[in-house]
Amino acid sequence: MEAGRPTWRPRTWAVAAAILLVLAFVLSVMGVDPPGAARAATLSAIGIAFTVLCWALVRTRSQRRQYEEDLAAWATERATQAERLRIASDLHDLVSHGLGIITVRAAVARTMAGPAAETERASALADVERVSRETTIELRRMLTVLHEPGAASLHPADSLSDLPAIAQEADAAGLRVTLDLDDLGEVSPGVQLTICAVVREALNNTFRHAGPTPVRIRVGRDAESIVVDVRDAGPQGTWRSHPGAGHGLDGLRKRVEILGGTLRAKPEEHGFHLVARIPDTDHA
Repeated sequence: MEAGRPTWRPRTWAVAAAILLVLAFVLSVMGVDPPGAARAATLSAIGIAFTVLCWALVRTRSQRRQYEEDLAAWATERATQAERLRIASDLHDLVSHGLGIITVRAAVARTMAGPAAETERASALADVERVSRETTIELRRMLTVLHEPGAASLHPADSLSDLPAIAQEADAAGLRVTLDLDDLGEVSPGVQLTICAVVREALNNTFRHAGPTPVRIRVGRDAESIVVDVRDAGPQGTWRSHPGAGHGLDGLRKRVEILGGTLRAKPEEHGFHLVARIPDTDHA
């Protein structure tokens, strides 16, 4: 049983049945004479039985209504907590992604040389300012949602249509991204959201560990699963890795496993290779 879930154990009818059994037993052992008295006793017993049945019916309906209200309140609270956890996960992705872009753009601008250096530095500083503002605004909005007692409207969930924009944003920040997106047919919203989360986290890892480098993203269907395959070519030149706390991939793996999928991530040759396999049997 789920923790805190309201339970309903109706005992009203058991009590009513016990009262009626006692009443029947009393009538059976009680001798009533003359016939007029017997008739009166029978009518009284019928009246008592009718009253008990009405009481049981009214009380059961009242208890059932209270149980449904408690259950609805519990379900609402569960949904709210689940949404807050999802927002916390999105918060991590948002901050990691923004800081990754800022790190790469700043590093690229610092190492630029030649006639185009000043122009590139100005462009990098503009990107850093833009991403910083966007991340700060989104961070404040999410923190506001987390502090509100009830549900709040959120931005639309990521979908497959957002993948090109995610890739383009990473490409503009310094990665050289190639996106191969197959025709997947109909994909459930939850799987689409997870696919985007996998791609974002993979790009965030590349930002931190490899810096400006080629990245190839493949998203396709394999039987009843969606496969997300992300490979990067590893650090280029003198790039120094900026490892995080390691919570991103752990959280992402749990997110994929909740959907019944698997996630593998490991160094490969000079780069890094991440593969997520997410079941989508309802739309296969």
